[in-house]
Amino acid sequence: MFRKPLGFASRGALTALFVALLSTAAFAQAPSTGLGQSWPNAADVSVSPHYHVYVFVREGIRYIQVNDLNGTVRGAVALADNVVLVLPVGADAQYVTTQSSAQSVASTTETVFSDANTRITATPTSTGAVQIHVASTPASVPTICTNPANCSGAVKGLPGG
Repeated sequence: MFRKPLGFASRGALTALFVALLSTAAFAQAPSTGLGQSWPNAADVSVSPHYHVYVFVREGIRYIQVNDLNGTVRGAVALADNVVLVLPVGADAQYVTTQSSAQSVASTTETVFSDANTRITATPTSTGAVQIHVASTPASVPTICTNPANCSGAVKGLPGG
């Protein structure tokens, strides 16, 4: 039985299709590098016009970084298995709190990131620092908000969500 080899145009079309599929898969995932950078090569998923928020994923751990409008890294956290770890990254790292930490809500508190499992707020202080608060809710399947249009101030399952 004879097999007809694929023509040049057919191989080129298959190669282009394969490259397109790989590119689409790469864009669907959060980047794994850039944490701590002022302007990382990552999508800004902030729901606030006053902050930039970037999500990174590496080895199943989500890293969320909050920058101000000037690109100054204010703080970052790591999330895995419903555990939030404050990272020693950013100008206001010492002001990052978690849901188990005490938090007072000020009128200037603003939600900067929210998805099905995590809500992050930022509150400017009188000293110029930014208080960042992270609240994480248990979930069976972690989700990543990579599209700002789908990230909202309301957490699904809670009143108003």
